[in-house]
Amino acid sequence: MSENIERIKTLIIGSGPAGYTAAIYASRADLNPVLYTGMEPGGQLTTTTEVDNFPGYPEGIDGPTMMMQLQQQAERFGTEVRIGMITATELSDKVGGIHKVTVDNDKVIEAETIIISTGATAKYLGIPSEQKLRGGGVSACAVCDGFFYKNQDVAIVGAGDTAAEEASYLSNICNKVTMLVRKDYMRASKAMQHRVESIPNIEIKYNTEVDEVLGDQVVEGLRMVNNQTQEKEDIAITGLFIAIGHKPNTDIFAGQLDMDETGYLITEGKSTKTNLPGVFACGDAQDKDYRQAVTAAGTGCMAALDAERYLASIETPEEVA
Repeated sequence: MSENIERIKTLIIGSGPAGYTAAIYASRADLNPVLYTGMEPGGQLTTTTEVDNFPGYPEGIDGPTMMMQLQQQAERFGTEVRIGMITATELSDKVGGIHKVTVDNDKVIEAETIIISTGATAKYLGIPSEQKLRGGGVSACAVCDGFFYKNQDVAIVGAGDTAAEEASYLSNICNKVTMLVRKDYMRASKAMQHRVESIPNIEIKYNTEVDEVLGDQVVEGLRMVNNQTQEKEDIAITGLFIAIGHKPNTDIFAGQLDMDETGYLITEGKSTKTNLPGVFACGDAQDKDYRQAVTAAGTGCMAALDAERYLASIETPEEVA
């Protein structure tokens, strides 16, 4: 076997809560997993300051520390964590088949099972002031971070069901929620529109976009612009939530794995099984509804158990080197 080809039992692609939880379970099951971190080791939680809603941390924990601890726990049981990006895939459609992936356009990994935990990337507006204050009051997850803005004034950008749901959620915590909608109508369902319109502490501003996020180290205000009149208005807020969607990091599997119109991988029933035998998907790469660290970790556990059962059900085609 060439030095640039390696045969393993279980390959885990991605290093968020789903990937590391899968690694913990897979390594304890003697699947000898190898985990490649991808471009963002630790996933989206590494950009989060405080995590207050993950069970087992009564005082909360910051995201990077939590992910470091998950990595250490996975390594304790024998997971080999490697820095690297999967750049090509050749997945088998046969039961017991070998899946091939290329790492950093060079090394080839041949794996009997693959667990995909590549996550999803939140979409941001891309303006400099917004990017500067990510983690300092700018967030893409109201359910994750809304609690920190209790009884404060916040704003949310978006017009779909997710934005409406998050605005409604924030209205129960915050003093006032200003909702910025780029067009003169919302894309959310009529039911969700009626819901936010009926909540007294939500103010919806149509034809309105973010001109600049105000503040040096933390969010102190927002400069809005009416895209019809070009009139600008400043408001004082402490938190800005961006709810314009997520993009699952699954492009590399296009044409091989079943996915929906936005790129989320489709799994069978309550399992993590994809349409190809021996390939499993977990975390935000296949979950567009919940997108929480704890639910991602749960599906990571499921993926490892599914991989273990799959390997037990087939005859190993070749002794693992």
